[in-house]
Amino acid sequence: MEIRQLHYFMAVCEEMHFTKAAEKIGVTQPTLSQQIRALEDELHMPLFDRIGKKIALTEAGTMLLSYGTQILDTLQNVKDSIADLRHIQSGTIKVGIMPSDLDYRITQLIIDFYHAFPKVKLMVIASIDIMRQVLESEVDIGIGTNVQPNDRLVAIPLCREEYVLTVSERHPLASRTSIDVDELRGLPMIMYPEGFMGRDLVEESVRKHGFQLNSILETSSATSILNLVKANIGATVQPYPLIRQINDPVLRTVRIRDGAPSRSLAIIYRSDRYLSQAAKAFMERIKEFFQD
Repeated sequence: MEIRQLHYFMAVCEEMHFTKAAEKIGVTQPTLSQQIRALEDELHMPLFDRIGKKIALTEAGTMLLSYGTQILDTLQNVKDSIADLRHIQSGTIKVGIMPSDLDYRITQLIIDFYHAFPKVKLMVIASIDIMRQVLESEVDIGIGTNVQPNDRLVAIPLCREEYVLTVSERHPLASRTSIDVDELRGLPMIMYPEGFMGRDLVEESVRKHGFQLNSILETSSATSILNLVKANIGATVQPYPLIRQINDPVLRTVRIRDGAPSRSLAIIYRSDRYLSQAAKAFMERIKEFFQD
């Protein structure tokens, strides 16, 4: 079995159409069909059921797809590790991080890393689905929240962060240093939409006390949420280190007693993926940054 044939097979699996797959990889459709037939002859099993103009994977095809993905991943790891020996401070690192942390917290970290590794291209991507992006190799490293155990992932704990009520200096609760969880009941809130990790964490916490947040405005942008809070439209609940980093004189933070929401942050990456020396260096800086 040739690696080229495996690439052809994977292309057909992605498109489920021989002509489209041929166009994608830059060969003629007869050439592609010939190579797939040669692969089937070698394996003595059909890989696709050909039903008119449609095709479907056979059981053997499904098995080859699973192993083929692992084979190509391993081959890419070999290429990356050898290239890293030649260019130890070059290459590209893709990092997934929550949008609010990207907007407000890690700019200085990126600046410092650039000065240390100016030849490394750093791509920092805002995401609310970091675990999936890491598992599907859309990013090399993720900074995840409340990461669930997964055999395919390595998770390095960073820190635990407590959420606080965040209000404008003109809000009735602005002079308070702390409140009970139950005082959030009925309070007009500006929050992320449901399904966002930051929203779900807070909702889960107050649900234990028998109520839901009174969300009067929702936006997926942390900047919008905080601007609305500063305008005294409502309050919000956000991680304390995030608000501290913003250091806006208009904002006030109020601790939540007796069961404040919290999040645990961790660096995650695929256990079977090669990480370059530059990526490892960036991970070390992430650990130092968040643990400080």
